[in-house]
Amino acid sequence: MLLLLLLALASGGCERAPRATLLDYRELGELRVAIRQDAVAYREGPDGKPEGFEHDLLVALGEHLGVPVKFEIFATSAATLRAVERGNVHLAAASLIPNAERRVRWSRGVRPVDYVLVGSSEGPAINNETELVGHRIGVRKGSVPARALESMQHRVPGIRMVFARIGGETELIERVASGELDFAAADRLSYQVMANYHPELRVAMPLNLKTETAWALAPDTADALAGTIDDFLATAHASGLIDRVSERYFGHVDRLDEQRVAAFLTRIQTRLPQYRDLFIEAGRRYGLDWRLIAAVAYQESQWDPTATSYTGVRGMMMLTYETASRLGIKDRLDPRQSIMGGARYLSLLRDELPEAIPEPDRSWMAVAAYNVGMGHLQGARAIARSLDKDHTSWKDMKAVLPLIARPAYAARLRSGRGRGGEAVIMTESVRNYYEILARFEAGDAPQESGPPDSVMPGLPGGLQGTSTSTPPM
Repeated sequence: MLLLLLLALASGGCERAPRATLLDYRELGELRVAIRQDAVAYREGPDGKPEGFEHDLLVALGEHLGVPVKFEIFATSAATLRAVERGNVHLAAASLIPNAERRVRWSRGVRPVDYVLVGSSEGPAINNETELVGHRIGVRKGSVPARALESMQHRVPGIRMVFARIGGETELIERVASGELDFAAADRLSYQVMANYHPELRVAMPLNLKTETAWALAPDTADALAGTIDDFLATAHASGLIDRVSERYFGHVDRLDEQRVAAFLTRIQTRLPQYRDLFIEAGRRYGLDWRLIAAVAYQESQWDPTATSYTGVRGMMMLTYETASRLGIKDRLDPRQSIMGGARYLSLLRDELPEAIPEPDRSWMAVAAYNVGMGHLQGARAIARSLDKDHTSWKDMKAVLPLIARPAYAARLRSGRGRGGEAVIMTESVRNYYEILARFEAGDAPQESGPPDSVMPGLPGGLQGTSTSTPPM
């Protein structure tokens, strides 16, 4: 018996777990997907619900197949691939790069990947690979940059690779920020997302490695299902679905520079505590995420209740005199009155938009209207329709809004020329501030208080502000 066991071990009989037999997704009534939490593919959203670039695409795939998607969370990309190889799930999606060595069937490409070497602004400048000698470089084992660095080691002995523990590129970038690693080889997109939480990060050197992610299917996946998934991805690219999902999560990530992020993170600690309860109260009262209200307030005044601009807008939410009067606000410099009034105005703007505009686009358009006025926003939506753009999509609207400053387009508008480009910049900044707040501040379920105290006919042309941000709702 012992001899038989030794022979089995020698032949590799225990190297791989026996493959399970997974029912067809139609018989099972669900599509089982292995995924890993990271800054790009799958994460917990501000409302506590799962979201993410690949999460949203897979939910759409499930709708296309006519079944719900059951996500099974794994600590590493390798673990998601093992789940596919063992037949425990139908497919894996975790920012995976096709690898011929894995016993899986790869789908067509999902999104492009461009790798960079992430360092700290206080770290050494890197001009060529010889300057990497002696530095600790974090990398995912078996990844494209890992293979490139292994090749580099033959040319430049002394390069030190440190492999991720369980968190993948997000973990490696965090370790660079903490000083535990000198550099991390990562997807540029992961860096851009994480840089909004760690403004000290920078691209130390591009790695000139480009590839694309894909989904890993079980090796015995029926040709019909594999073909359907490839067709779904082809349609998702052609129809703009992938672009829209990408815009939702990443369209704003490179809007803030290091200084602005650093200042915001500092003020979260020093200024926000004085007003947090007021933002939460306003969110509950007007059915908004309090962090969205706080993001707008920060963009407008940096949470300074005495802020005043040369145009006459004042206070925490930078309300015009006319808007404040319509809202019944007597003292724009009173933090409570300003926050409640600004939140109510933002809620009214959002409610005024057609039901056909989904979230989070609806909230971003409300933020843009907060800056440029609802009349200008609606005029821009009409221009979008005339240009065969999607007037219900913030992705398309942020490309159209700057046009209302041009005389040829402004002539079509009842409200005249508008600073649409400024509204876009504001909204994109608010999206960033909101995203950062959602990471560091707990949410609070908004409670609708019923209709506003009074309906304000003919809302004025908008509150003058400078930035933008978005709430996933």
